[in-house]
Amino acid sequence: MWWKQNRWKIIVPILIAAILTAAFWAGGGPEAEDRTAGSDKPVPAAYHTPAGTGVTASAPGGGLSEQAVSPEPSAPGAGPEAEAAPSATHTAAGDQDRPEGAEGPAENGKQDTSAPADGGSSSGQQGMDIDPATGRDQYLTAPVPEGKPAPAEPQDTAVSDAAHTCTLSVRCDTILDNMDALDPEKAELVPEDGIILAAAPVTFYEGESVFNVLQRELKRAGIHMEFKNTPIYNSAYIEGIQNLYEFDCGELSGWMYKVNGWFPNYGCSRYQLQEGDVVEWVYTCDLGDDIGGRNILDG
Repeated sequence: MWWKQNRWKIIVPILIAAILTAAFWAGGGPEAEDRTAGSDKPVPAAYHTPAGTGVTASAPGGGLSEQAVSPEPSAPGAGPEAEAAPSATHTAAGDQDRPEGAEGPAENGKQDTSAPADGGSSSGQQGMDIDPATGRDQYLTAPVPEGKPAPAEPQDTAVSDAAHTCTLSVRCDTILDNMDALDPEKAELVPEDGIILAAAPVTFYEGESVFNVLQRELKRAGIHMEFKNTPIYNSAYIEGIQNLYEFDCGELSGWMYKVNGWFPNYGCSRYQLQEGDVVEWVYTCDLGDDIGGRNILDG
């Protein structure tokens, strides 16, 4: 009698327990989750990020930075949350009153765009490593004339507290003879005498370049300047001063510099100043012919 009245109370729980047990073991048992690790589980998205992907920030004359992301961790702990250090960083020079040097494209006023050929380098003139196949160094610079200073690379130069003096000036008087070629909207920017910054002694610090001093002194005088960095030349290239840019006065126009009467054949960030140097920035309307600087194209 008792069994007939209570048999379902006993049978039903047993059936339910049997069904749940069968379902559990049919799913692979307690080790199933471990066996799927590394095979069926999706790889975190961060691992698929292409190497070299990064964000580029640019501004007038500013630098850029690139952050490389490794496609897969190469060591324990280098999971998707571990970021690689920046692979290359070029910082815009001049953010401080006494910059440590500009990194980037080089050019002395007119850029040499010839491409280097393959081949090993050998020791060249005045300490420059000249490639015998091209006659130029790794930054496409030909040997400097005898007695002239060889370029100094910004990344290898330290700036000290030792103060020196040089003379700096900026002028665009050549435009006065070529007003018909000047962009009409720029006419009011040209001073009557063509002098933007009159020649005057300025302070520089040992290890600084022509570019460092130009940037600091124009900022101090409230005169606009824009430049860009081109790593292939390892120097800064001056695009515009007082809103007068290259090509504003013809397709052969732009800014060039000379030191002690010589137009260097390398960029202003690579010219390391010496006590008493006379630095002149001049605007050319004819690729240097009108200011005596055509020689740089020959070397």
